[in-house]
Amino acid sequence: MVPDGLWQRIEPLLPRHVPRDPRRPGRNRVPDRQVLCGILFVLHTGIQWEFLPQELGFGSGMTCWRRLEEWNRTGVWQQLHELLLAELQGAGKLDWSRAVIDSSHVRAARRGPKSGPSPVDRARAGSKHHVLTEGAGIPLAVSLTGGNRNDVTQLLPLIDKVPPVRGRRGRPRQRPDEVFADRAYDYDKYRRALRAKGIRPRIARRGTPHGSGLGVYRWVIERTIAWYHGMKRLRIRRERRDDIHEAFLSLATCIITYRHVVRLC
Repeated sequence: MVPDGLWQRIEPLLPRHVPRDPRRPGRNRVPDRQVLCGILFVLHTGIQWEFLPQELGFGSGMTCWRRLEEWNRTGVWQQLHELLLAELQGAGKLDWSRAVIDSSHVRAARRGPKSGPSPVDRARAGSKHHVLTEGAGIPLAVSLTGGNRNDVTQLLPLIDKVPPVRGRRGRPRQRPDEVFADRAYDYDKYRRALRAKGIRPRIARRGTPHGSGLGVYRWVIERTIAWYHGMKRLRIRRERRDDIHEAFLSLATCIITYRHVVRLC
């Protein structure tokens, strides 16, 4: 489940552990690659940790959970995402002429940090995935908030969250030329803030008829969100802890970006 190319990029980023002394009692540490297979199995199938089949050889569900938490805490997924973006940038495959932003609501099976009463599901607990992509739909930044948070509150944080992307001679690229968004982001205050950052806002106006033409460019974000939710663990937030769900979200970002690296580079 972990392609060789992906593992070659991940392995140098993982924390190093001192091997267990064979003279001391205890079990050997499950290899990182096998544990990563278990984490991806949970991400793609949505299975609960405790039901991870032992015969697969991925270790126990709790082992995979601990390793996911450790790797997220030490910034492995962020470093991997930056590495993959640099490869795409070096090949000239990132479209910085525009960026597209949108969000998607998911139900939360249990209440926890960054969950809130859903405005679209009878006030049940829910969360939002906020995604910013470049012009072709490759994710640049992603965040998690409560389901009752307004989309526009994440516009500037996502713009600031885009890492400096290296890969070509000169200064790293971090800002797109334009940002496309729907009517949920229609606030003049945020338009001024984007212009102050040197970004041209292309945001649909509320109260105007449909057919602005922005959908010609915005459809890529809908496709990217569909890629996220194709991974069943992200369709419903089952984790009470927000950092664990964010770890899955960051790992999914790396998987989507890696698919583009394989296809384009």
